[in-house]
Parts: sequence; structure tokens; C-alpha cells
Amino acid sequence: MEIKSVGVVGAGQMGNGIAHVMALAGYDVRLNDISKDALDSAVALIQKNLDRQVSRGKIEEGARDAAMARIQTTLDLGDIAGTDLVIEAATEREEVKHKIFEAIVPNLADHTILTSNTSSISITRLASRTDRPEKFMGFHFMNPVPVMQLVELIRGIATDQDTYQSCLGVVESLGKTAASAEDFPAFIVNRILMPMINEAVYTLYEGVGNVNSIDQSMKLGANHPMGPLELADFIGLDTCLAIMNVLHDGLADTKYRPCPLLTKYVEAGWLGRKTQRGFYDYRGETPVPTR
Repeated sequence: MEIKSVGVVGAGQMGNGIAHVMALAGYDVRLNDISKDALDSAVALIQKNLDRQVSRGKIEEGARDAAMARIQTTLDLGDIAGTDLVIEAATEREEVKHKIFEAIVPNLADHTILTSNTSSISITRLASRTDRPEKFMGFHFMNPVPVMQLVELIRGIATDQDTYQSCLGVVESLGKTAASAEDFPAFIVNRILMPMINEAVYTLYEGVGNVNSIDQSMKLGANHPMGPLELADFIGLDTCLAIMNVLHDGLADTKYRPCPLLTKYVEAGWLGRKTQRGFYDYRGETPVPTR
């Protein structure tokens, strides 16, 4: 199936990045959110990021202008129902995703492929609550979307081959690389990454090292571009905790038990960069460790 138009549900960190790369690749994009402020902020951020690509010589001004012209925003979920491909990029809470699918499914065209950008939730379970489990799959972009090259494609138990091939074609048209993952909790990237971050939090919790020494150790000792606590702040500590809970609940193994300190930070509302405090305090000119 040829995909020409894409609907994106959720204009947050992931949704605006997905809209950006889709529009730049030539797809007509309809970006939906429940908040007009979120939509306005998303469009402004997409413009800023495209301008940066122009200034660095990565794209031409004409490509930037054409991409912006392809993006339409809407507060009405029904407006994206006529697209060929829908990518849900709302918050990582299963009940929220179910409500979105329940609202949009009655308005979808028969051919529309429905996908979720979930980073950990069962694709089979999400698909089972729709009218098209054969045309449903996981379409997991990495953050930040315009920069990161990988997209995880996750088939549910009922996903058919045509749906997979169509989504694979979209990934290739974006100039990105697809990794095919089976539908098990957290898939590939987060199945490996999140326990590492959780273990770094345990290392902090148990006093083995402080924030600075833990991050420096992994950057200089393992050649990681970001330390695990710095990366957790970038991802969002609430997202990290949600994924660890999915792993712990789904695999019933104590090695995936979320660190109590991670839970405590989330309870405090210290979620990382997006709230200005997490394992680092971002309210000054330079991030300062909070432990």
C-alpha cells in the first residue's frame, strides 16, 4: 500500500519530531493534540529545528518551506482519520492510548494502518482493542526523532506482512534504519537501556558513587556519549519509571524492580529536563547534580 498522508496523535516531544521528519520526507501530515498551546509550541519547535538544519547545510530553504506547508494542526481527532497511516505518540500510559484508539477507530478508512510509538507496551494488547489488529503495529522512534537513525518496528501477534512492509517502506523513505522487534515488554532498545539506567540509579541510591562520578565513569570508561543519569533526565524520569514497571510486571523478574530512588524523584515531580530538575538541576546556566 502506498502511504501519502500521516496522522500524528500527540504534539509533545516525540509527536513533533515525527511530524518534522514525515513532512520533510514528503508526507502530508496532520498533527493532533488536545491542547492548542501544545500544537502552537510544536509548530514553532519544528520551524526552529528545520531552520537549524538549513543553517548547518543539511537541507535547502525550499525543503524547509515545503515541509512546513505540509503540516496541518487540529484539535479534532476525527480530522486525522482520513490519513493512510496514523501514529499515536501520546503519553506512555496504556489507558490513554486505549481511549485514543476507541475514539479514532470508528472514523478510520478501511485501508488505514494504525500504529503506536509506545516504547514498551504490548502491541498485541493495544491492537486487540481496535477493529484492525492485522493493520496495527508498533512504530517506535528514538528521541530526538530528527537526529536518531533507528526505528523499532514491532509486530503484534495478528499484524500482517503487508502492514509490516508498508511501515518498513516509510522508515526507509525517511532515510532511517528499521530494527524488527518481537512483541515482548520494552522491545529491544529499552529492554537493554532501561535496566542499565535503573542500575545507575541503584548505584546512586546505595552510595557507590554520586551523580557526577557515575556519569563520568560511563562516559569516560565505557565511551557513552551521555552518562546514564544525564540520559534519564533527557528521556524523562516518569517515562523511565513507566518502562521499568512494564518490564517488572510483564516479565515478573526482580531484576527489573524499579529503584526506590527513581520512584521518589518521580513522586517529587523531579522528572528531568522537562521540569528543570531531576538528577541534575537545570535552573541555572550549568546543570548541577542534585546528589
